Amino acid sequence: MDKTLQQYNKIISGNRDTFKQKMKDYGPTWRIFRIGSIVDQLFIKAKRIRSIQIKGENKVKESIEGEFAAIYNYSIMALIQLEMDITDEPDISVDTAMEFYDKKSLEIKKLMEAKNHDYGEAWRDMKISSMTDFILVKIFRIKQILNNEGKTLVSEGIDSNIMDIANYAVFAMILINENKEK
Repeated sequence: MDKTLQQYNKIISGNRDTFKQKMKDYGPTWRIFRIGSIVDQLFIKAKRIRSIQIKGENKVKESIEGEFAAIYNYSIMALIQLEMDITDEPDISVDTAMEFYDKKSLEIKKLMEAKNHDYGEAWRDMKISSMTDFILVKIFRIKQILNNEGKTLVSEGIDSNIMDIANYAVFAMILINENKEK
C-alpha cells in the first residue's frame, strides 16, 4: 500500500498543478456548469479514451493519460458544485478553489484507502480499458440518477459515483506510468 500511496500522491500533485494553472488561465468559469454539464464533460473524455483504445489510433495527439487527469479534475469540479451549487458567473478566487480542491481530493483519497484495504488492490490486476468501461458505467449511472431528480432507492448517490470515477482515473494513470517504466 505504501507504493500505491506514493504513486497516488504523485498523480494528485500533478493533477492539482494543472488545475491551478487552468484556474489562473481561465478563472473559475467552471462554476457556471450545472452538474449534468460536468457529467457530459466526463462522458466526452471517457468516450474519447475508449475510442482511442478500440481504434488503436490517436489523431488529436492529446494523451490518454491527460484525459484521465482531466477526468479527475472534472470530478473535483463536480464534487465542488454538489457542495456549493451552481452560479451564474465565476464567484470564487483561485485560493478558495484550491482549498475546495484539496478538501475533495482528500475525501477521494480516503475512499480509495478504505476500498483498497477491502479489495486488496484488485485494480492492479485490471486492464486500463476495463477502468475506462467502469468510468463510463458510473457516468451512465449518474445520468440515470439525474433523470431521477437526484434520488436513488438503494444505490450510491452522485457523489459516491464521482469519487469512484476519480479513483479509477488515478489508478489508470498509475498503470500507464508503470507500463512506461517497463
